[in-house]
Amino acid sequence: MPFESDKIMFEIYKETTYTGHYRVVYFTELQDHNKEAEISRAMAGEHVFDGFIRMYRKDQAKETIEKLLTRMNGGEALSAAQIEAELKPYVPA
Repeated sequence: MPFESDKIMFEIYKETTYTGHYRVVYFTELQDHNKEAEISRAMAGEHVFDGFIRMYRKDQAKETIEKLLTRMNGGEALSAAQIEAELKPYVPA
């Protein structure tokens, strides 16, 4: 049985104050020295998608998220449903 700590909470957002790029923040991986700044940056942005990925295969999940960000920053419009479908193999049950 997976534990609560076996997953990583994240948010994909569009930066509205600087470049307008899509970014991701992994909340449960933030350290004390960058936590406040990263959360503030995400909260100032436009929410796109949030959820959890499993610790198991987290590198593959993060790679998939980076590919999604590249596509969105390249001008492709992805819906929340499309993002969810791409991340389905990495989402805890």
